[in-house]
Amino acid sequence: MPDITQALRTAQSGLLAHQKALNTVSNNIANISTPGYSKKKVNLETQVVNGFGLGVKISNVSRTVDEGLLKLIRKENAELSTFSKKEDVFARIQEQFGTPGDDTSLSHLIESFGEAAELLSTTPDNVLEQSEFVRRAEEVAYKFKDMSDAIQEQRLQADSKIADIVSQMNTIASKIDKLNDDIISTSTIHKDVTDLQDQRDLELDKLSKLIDIKYFFRNDGDVVVFTSAGKTLVDTVPPLVSHKAASSMAVTSTKAEGDIAGIFVGEAIAGNDITGEVRKGEMKALIELRDEILPDLQSQLDELASEMRETINLVHNRGVFYPGAQSMTGTKIFIKPGTQTIKLDPTNSVDDVKLLIFDSTGKESASSTLNSIMDSAVYGSDKASRGTWTITEVASALQDWLKENVSSSSTAAINSDGKFEINLNSTSHNLAFRDETSSTKGSSSGDAEFGFDSNGDGNIDETITGFSNFFGLNDFFVNNLADNTHETNVLDAGFTATAATLTFHDKTTLGTGTPLGGASVSVAAGTSLSALATSITNNVTDVTATVIPDGAGFRIRIAHDKGSNLVITQASSDTLLTDMVMHKAHAKASSTIAVRSDIVKSPKKVATGMPQFDSSIGPSGEYFMSIGDDSVIQELVKLFTQTNAFDRAGGLPSISNTFAQYSSEIIAHNASLAASNERQAETQRTLNEALQYKSDALKGVNLDEEMSDLLVLEQAYAAAARIVSVVQRMFETLERAVM
Repeated sequence: MPDITQALRTAQSGLLAHQKALNTVSNNIANISTPGYSKKKVNLETQVVNGFGLGVKISNVSRTVDEGLLKLIRKENAELSTFSKKEDVFARIQEQFGTPGDDTSLSHLIESFGEAAELLSTTPDNVLEQSEFVRRAEEVAYKFKDMSDAIQEQRLQADSKIADIVSQMNTIASKIDKLNDDIISTSTIHKDVTDLQDQRDLELDKLSKLIDIKYFFRNDGDVVVFTSAGKTLVDTVPPLVSHKAASSMAVTSTKAEGDIAGIFVGEAIAGNDITGEVRKGEMKALIELRDEILPDLQSQLDELASEMRETINLVHNRGVFYPGAQSMTGTKIFIKPGTQTIKLDPTNSVDDVKLLIFDSTGKESASSTLNSIMDSAVYGSDKASRGTWTITEVASALQDWLKENVSSSSTAAINSDGKFEINLNSTSHNLAFRDETSSTKGSSSGDAEFGFDSNGDGNIDETITGFSNFFGLNDFFVNNLADNTHETNVLDAGFTATAATLTFHDKTTLGTGTPLGGASVSVAAGTSLSALATSITNNVTDVTATVIPDGAGFRIRIAHDKGSNLVITQASSDTLLTDMVMHKAHAKASSTIAVRSDIVKSPKKVATGMPQFDSSIGPSGEYFMSIGDDSVIQELVKLFTQTNAFDRAGGLPSISNTFAQYSSEIIAHNASLAASNERQAETQRTLNEALQYKSDALKGVNLDEEMSDLLVLEQAYAAAARIVSVVQRMFETLERAVM
């Protein structure tokens, strides 16, 4: 009897075990196309009771997966996501910027601007050609702004997508945490957890595409997930990941300066900020685009816009529209004109500036030189020959001269905005300036040099060419930017600071003898740019210095926190500011460049000519204005074919190019970055596809294999059932024999 019972129990164990195996095969076949499903296998072992085999039992249900291969795939998926995300943005940038040959590309518009200048040079008094010249200039300015706006919009979108990714990460982490709990609890009661593990794998796959991760499994089946840099994302209680998306994005918005929030794991404190630690994934691509790639592109645009504005303005300020201007307002802002000074021709040559008054026909009615006006008691207090003069003294002396030679109501002063403003208040007189190589009447034209002492300490801080250009009295392009941000051209790599003493002033401290922060900042020899930025920020009130990414390196940007104009100077013997090529930041140049509003309204105000001198008129010769003079517009034409020196910007090296060539260089540089990224993406896709194929071959359901297993299981099940039937008949026979 026990033997027959044992046989029955053995057969029953076979039926139950193979029934489970059949169900598993059936489930495999049903899920052959289910994403993330891994092939399941019922593992059997001999059932032993009291040392004797008693059929078969299910040891466990397992998944046919290679965890090492899955980790590798997730690592490479993060890499691919980095390239793929950048591909999308590069494509949009190229669509916006076009190619050099496109009619709407910046290089084409600059070329058209140059062609309009050339056409105007043939008929400088032609109203239609003047209007076309201004229109083409406006097209260039609008294109700059459109491109700058597009860059900042892409940065804003990248930041917004980072916030979306953070939200996705929190959702995924919550799901993984819940699956961890379910796997542990289900395992405790010895039930199959393979489907739960598949679900968790899918979430890990999703997470790995967003950010580079590492993970390990505990003995209870729990998975712990953390970033590659070691910040925990999933554990017993998943920490919340947070990022506050920016509501707007400006050219100068950077994370370093606090304009862009960090990405925090847990409490929003500095130690939990992972922004600089993310290495791969969609998040890495978005951070790079927002903080490096797109700002580099913006820097290149700003460099081009700044160089074009400054170069064209220098030439335009040499001339004036016929027969001269009745009012002029400069663009340069002086924060303390009674303290800040200029010196005429600090190299001690003989440059001078002619001040000329013409009637409505362009005939001279009065003339003098800047040096003689300033050095004459007739027009006020006698000033030192060739300077040094305060800006206020220059304005006052010019006003006295204008009152005497034009009208008693003529004015020259620094207005409430800190700009030099001249008004003749006479409809019968016109004003023009002509820089010359000497004080001799009718000497050759040439830009006069002015040494500018920005803080009135007796040291020349900057040398500017051209009287009108220095004040911005006849600028063609304007930007209306405050002089509140400065930056270096040199990058951190290989830079070693020389010892120096730096002072910082705004309008509240200039002329008081006490700089911002209460004292000068001492810079030791060998100080790095990063350490210098920290020292300035820590010691100078209302000023923040940061290192800003630029191509493969970093430059220093120094900004006044309250937007006031900032003056930075060094001791007379120091060279640090010069070594660093410290200058007014070009940031925002492309977003703010515009043709001067009164020129837009009246294109005849384009300076096509300049005052000329005729030695045959009168006893000593006279100056005159000619309506058909093309001397300045001819110089403007040359600007579009000559090479200009562009500073290092956004990964582009210092280079000499025409305006159009540099704009093409910008497009080509970024097209090269896009092409390189595309090649890397394609290589990565090939690798990922190979790895995924290998994984799918291992864990995927093979229909032929399942059908073969199904046949074997069917036969085994039938055989076990046959044994049960035989044992049943034996019982029946035994029962009849007993009865």
